[in-house]
Amino acid sequence: MLISSKAIIKQVAYILAHVPDLVRYGSKPAREIAAGRTKLAELEQHLRSFDDTVAYPPNQIFIGNISPDDYADLPEPWYENLLRGKSRYGPFGEIMPQDELYGIMKMWDKFNLIDLSPSFTALLNGRLATHPLITTEDRERLGEGTPQEKIEVKVEKEASLPLYHNGQLVGCVNRAHEQDETLTAHVMLENLLTKVTGILVTRHLIRNSSIEPDKIDYLLSCSEEAVGDRYNRGGGNMAKAIGEEAYCVNASGCDIKSFCAGTVLAIIHSAALISAGLFNEIIVVGGGSFSKIGMKFQGHMKHNMPILEDVLGGIAILLSRDDGTSPVVNLACTGKHDISAGATAQAIYEVLILDPLQKMGMKITDVDKYAVEMHNPEVTLPMGSGNVPLTNYKTIAAMAAMRGEIDREELPEFIQSRGMPGFSPTQGHIASAVPYLGHALKLINDGKINNALFAAKGSLFLGRMTNLADGVSFLLEKNSGRD
Repeated sequence: MLISSKAIIKQVAYILAHVPDLVRYGSKPAREIAAGRTKLAELEQHLRSFDDTVAYPPNQIFIGNISPDDYADLPEPWYENLLRGKSRYGPFGEIMPQDELYGIMKMWDKFNLIDLSPSFTALLNGRLATHPLITTEDRERLGEGTPQEKIEVKVEKEASLPLYHNGQLVGCVNRAHEQDETLTAHVMLENLLTKVTGILVTRHLIRNSSIEPDKIDYLLSCSEEAVGDRYNRGGGNMAKAIGEEAYCVNASGCDIKSFCAGTVLAIIHSAALISAGLFNEIIVVGGGSFSKIGMKFQGHMKHNMPILEDVLGGIAILLSRDDGTSPVVNLACTGKHDISAGATAQAIYEVLILDPLQKMGMKITDVDKYAVEMHNPEVTLPMGSGNVPLTNYKTIAAMAAMRGEIDREELPEFIQSRGMPGFSPTQGHIASAVPYLGHALKLINDGKINNALFAAKGSLFLGRMTNLADGVSFLLEKNSGRD
């Protein structure tokens, strides 16, 4: 068998899961509520409805119903200028409501970690019967439900975490061990949410790409959870847990971690494995990072806004051997942040953008689109965290100007034409560059652009083991087989 030197990206999928009644359990809100600095009732007044979440422009871009190019012309603030009439489903995936999310948590729970009341279970059975990716076998796992009084006892006496929907107690998350602090109910909730959003987006990917799931050879998870117990606090392999429920029966897998840079790293690893002939079809998957839910809620409440960090993201990417048509991951044009590299934004982007382009004899202006950290600025600005994508695009444009590739007067046009407004949830591995991948695939396939460069950064210092940052990049380009 001839081994191709190329790896292509065949398809992507993106999902969002709306979790308003779980915002209270996000790391920041939970700490502020416990300390008495925030009242739960006040927080609840700033929660969005599902209809408003579906109609929110950044969410519609995330699932592919509108493009980032259209986004720039939409009136602001986006949370007040909603796109009514848009579907919860899009070309890339869907926005799932909270009740259905609870249902898939129960269906794909292997260790009786979730209890749902009988009345709520019956409601979910009907709701999920119409979902295009949920099978009869899936719904059978819902069972009949747990008596409401038993759920109340678990919450009051057994350290179970209550699950609310529209303010009503409908179930609970149970701890997996009485003494293991890594298996508490709260940690189980975090891990389950990563798993089920990963499964859902993987099922969407498989449907989008029309590939049989048993053709998948390998899965790489780039999620930010740390699955384990007291002896293996981050033992991992969320990849196989996700693949099991996505029917990838012939696949193995493992996890790749590097904070926000993990997803792009996983793409490069997958492309290298395919180019080396080890595997034919690989899925990179990242489930949601629940601890970041409500991370900047105080800024939203202060400005009388809805809490916008109320959705969990999920991403899945299918890489394959060269088919002669799909966009190619150019492994000769990848960037990495060495240990000796500086930590300033310019130093990072010099090694992630300038260095790989110079290896190819390319200029900054030879790249049609740049995908960076795509954090939604409506989430970050109210808390004083700035407009992250715009800041990064200014850095890239300034580098082009310093190299004489553009004039200073052309900086705004460079940013507008080669960048885009941020539209991603602020879960790092979800936001770093890859939300644009689906749009880039379409533009390249339609002949509207020739390439796009994806650059991700990771904050390794958050783990308190090093002061270093991380970063990695790759160039996605038109397949020469189409010429």
